[in-house]
Amino acid sequence: MIKISKLLISLLFVIIIITPQKILAKQKLKIGLLIPLSEDNKEIGQQIIKTVRMAINDIKSEDIEIIVKDTKSNPSNTLNSALEFQNENIRFVIGPVFHENIQYLGKVENLIFLSLTNKTIGLPKNVISAGVNSTSQLNTIKKFLDSNEIKETIFLLPKFKYENEIKKGLKNSKLKTKKIFEYDTEPTKLTKQIEKITNYKVRKQNLEDEIKRLKQSDDPNKDKKIKQLEKRYTLGKVKFDSVIIADFDESLKSVATSLLYSDVSPDKKYFISLNQWFDESLIQEKSLQPLYYPSINRKNWENYKDRFNKKFKKHPNHLSLLSYDLVGLIYYLSLKNDFLTIDTQKLFKNENSFKGKIGIFEIKNNEINHRLNFYKIENNQITEIF
Repeated sequence: MIKISKLLISLLFVIIIITPQKILAKQKLKIGLLIPLSEDNKEIGQQIIKTVRMAINDIKSEDIEIIVKDTKSNPSNTLNSALEFQNENIRFVIGPVFHENIQYLGKVENLIFLSLTNKTIGLPKNVISAGVNSTSQLNTIKKFLDSNEIKETIFLLPKFKYENEIKKGLKNSKLKTKKIFEYDTEPTKLTKQIEKITNYKVRKQNLEDEIKRLKQSDDPNKDKKIKQLEKRYTLGKVKFDSVIIADFDESLKSVATSLLYSDVSPDKKYFISLNQWFDESLIQEKSLQPLYYPSINRKNWENYKDRFNKKFKKHPNHLSLLSYDLVGLIYYLSLKNDFLTIDTQKLFKNENSFKGKIGIFEIKNNEINHRLNFYKIENNQITEIF
């Protein structure tokens, strides 16, 4: 087992300081790149190629050869390209990007695929999920909850195709929740569901009843009390101290807005979401702040974006950053092992820990789990909690 204490240094730093003579006796390292290069997703593929080129330049080795093939965002085409890799004696492939394209890759037993997907259910034994998965995110949220002694947490889960992934992450992370609510993302249905979850109608009625009671009472301070109550929307507490919203983009904003409408505000209850990749539109949503979420190391992400933008005059997507670390990982392992004789399946069955641009990550059970940072959006800025 490779101990984390021995590897808490950058993968590419380790690679660069190892003398070139270490690999002169080895054959050239061929890495397959299985990505979309046509139709709607071709820009994703082009950005990954650019990032892989950056990684190779940083490694400063002439012993790496990248062979690129198109998935055409189709499982059958992905399999055909994978078979071509096998005929070219390639053993490691970065890709495919999308989970739906891995379904036939179990037929190509001699290859290891480091897929950029964050989905972990239904992976063939030769496919490793390298995306920022739900377990990584919920492990980080659990750390935040535990460190702040937040114990009354409810979990809001959209009825989407990724709900089973979230449930798996909850089980793996052992994050304890008071209750899990599955909600419909259709706006009118969502509002009614949030009202029920927050017991809004009862709390609203409590307020009306209390105002009515005071009006009929002999309390000498009733006018003052009534004025104070009329400024409120509800009366009574909700039965949770934090809410995790497993959603993104406009749907996340809709859920948070529905909570506000139900008189549950982020200044009284913790609003926590999943990895938002530093979505700047959330900074403008002042009513939804503070908002907390796990993510990759922001400093590394910003540095990478700056480098990419200066070199290619474009803003990169987060998938391309994942591919940067995977090039370094494969190259590092090639220096430590003889790929001509080693059982590559066993190579990734050990629990190995590494540090790359995205942060510290571990490989276990065909999954790459990331040790993420935790952030808060408040007062028009993003602050790192840990």
